[in-house]
Amino acid sequence: MRTVTVGLGARAYPIHIGEGLLARADLILPHLPQRKVSVITNSTVAALYLDKFSAALRGAGVEIVPVVLPDGEEHKNWQTLNAIFDALLSNRCERKSAIIALGGGVVGDLAGFAAASYQRGVPFIQVPTTLLAQVDSSVGGKTAINHPLGKNMIGAFYQPRMVLADTAMLDTLPARELSAGLAEVIKYGLIMDLPFLGWLEANIGKLNERDPAALAYAVTRSCENKAAVVAADERETGERALLNLGHTFGHAIETGLGFGTWLHGEAVAAGTMLAARLSERMGLLTHAEVRRMADLFVRAGLPVEAPSLGQDRYLELMGHDKKVENGKLRLVLLQSLGKAYMTSDFDLRDLREVLAGTAAHV
Repeated sequence: MRTVTVGLGARAYPIHIGEGLLARADLILPHLPQRKVSVITNSTVAALYLDKFSAALRGAGVEIVPVVLPDGEEHKNWQTLNAIFDALLSNRCERKSAIIALGGGVVGDLAGFAAASYQRGVPFIQVPTTLLAQVDSSVGGKTAINHPLGKNMIGAFYQPRMVLADTAMLDTLPARELSAGLAEVIKYGLIMDLPFLGWLEANIGKLNERDPAALAYAVTRSCENKAAVVAADERETGERALLNLGHTFGHAIETGLGFGTWLHGEAVAAGTMLAARLSERMGLLTHAEVRRMADLFVRAGLPVEAPSLGQDRYLELMGHDKKVENGKLRLVLLQSLGKAYMTSDFDLRDLREVLAGTAAHV
């Protein structure tokens, strides 16, 4: 087992990473102020892991309130959130009754927002079951639901007390979900960790084959990168926004196509390529560097061409992005591979040409 700490002073918390951790109730017990917990999961994960996880906790004397949600991004909304509240209230969960998210990014976001809101805040623990959740969404305290006009527009910053990432659970992940998670892994190399990017290029085959050692390293290195950024900028007032490389475009893709049509990681990969092409038009990246990025995404099983929504529709959807400031769109772009920055200083004509597909493509 490897442990990464998110350094937030008195609210610091551990990320435990390793195989077989789902049965380690001893890692969870110190973070439970009360021996009653609600386990929020979805129908897909419940069939695979809920009984095993619940048995481990019950064996340690913990009462379990299971809440099984429908699976899919399209269910990350008020209706599903309210169903969680119904279950918590019906089972008389109290302010010291922890909420545990057992699932991927959708479950983690919903459970986290519920934990932030229920009785004005209850203890929260993340047990991420997908690669994307283990390397990104379970760490850092972002919780949210979607709105028809934009992704993750309603939510709260609410840190978990711990994260338990059992890499053995990645064995049951569908290939498409594994690829989606790799998009966020690759992101860390592109924005801040050029040596890691090189490692990914050399080891992407092992990751696709789910080599345990390679996956463990990728998860650990990703979490180390994210933990450092979150500790420096918890509420995304500066540096943390760089973690959103490709996300302004990607969220527009997800919203424009309808939530759940493309997986989040797929939209991020295509969005990152749009950001790269804009960076190239601005003279920041070479065409060879953009090709290098595309090659890695393709080897990871990810799309490098964004769907055609139309320039105006893209700009409309991107206008709802959380990084918009004083009505001005700000984008995370690449100064070079391994170094990202956020700017509103770009030519709208260049952006429109990228969105129209007329920029130099790979």
